[in-house]
Amino acid sequence: MSDDTPGAERDPVTEAIRALRAEAGQRPGGDSGPPGVRLAVDNDAELMRMAEALLFAAVEPLDLDTLKARLPSGADVRAVIAALQAKYQSAGIQLMEVGGRWRFQTAPDLAFLLRTEREEPRKLSQAALETLAIIAYHQPVTRAEIEDIRGVAVSRGTLDQLLEMKWIRLRGRRRSPGRPVTYGVTDGFLDYFGLASLGDLPGVSDLKAAGLLSSRLPPDFMIPEPGRILPGEEEDLFSDEEAADFHVDFLDVEEED
Repeated sequence: MSDDTPGAERDPVTEAIRALRAEAGQRPGGDSGPPGVRLAVDNDAELMRMAEALLFAAVEPLDLDTLKARLPSGADVRAVIAALQAKYQSAGIQLMEVGGRWRFQTAPDLAFLLRTEREEPRKLSQAALETLAIIAYHQPVTRAEIEDIRGVAVSRGTLDQLLEMKWIRLRGRRRSPGRPVTYGVTDGFLDYFGLASLGDLPGVSDLKAAGLLSSRLPPDFMIPEPGRILPGEEEDLFSDEEAADFHVDFLDVEEED
């Protein structure tokens, strides 16, 4: 039976939308006429569906510029992202920001469902963990600066291992005598540790609470702001091609840590 047949049951929502469309069609448009009825809800829902499809199909997190290029012209990408976050807030998957990019991932409280116990054939040594922490908090940092902070030489395999794991990268060359190479962490590092940005790294109070720092610290002890360029530390950044072609070669023979 057709919806127009007398006596047929009609969905009130459908009827309301039909009435709004009819009213919008009878009113003049443009800035000079009275404001017509805009079915923004329909447009917003379609934009959310498009962004949802892009984020689900992407093999890696997407930034706002990528989403903006794919969505219709004039789309408010930030508003769409906020709407999707609200939509999935209580769902089994959530829209999360990782390193300035967006992706769908399992809700944190359901992570135990996907957790599996397996033996890791390769673990980071204490030296590698210390080196990684120094790079994360002090980047951009040179190899000599890492050695100065740790008080021991960086072994040949430590930086190679972190580079191979794609947790650190070559940033560029410091504008200082010798033009030393500088290191920084990657989006893969942020992704693995669940950090939206370097600003989410734990501070002194967090490290103390976790038992990773002694409660008896020197009064002038501080943790640097990650990624902050201090005077005299300017660097010339590598392009992706230059970083890929660069070979780290230690000329001197060193003992492992």
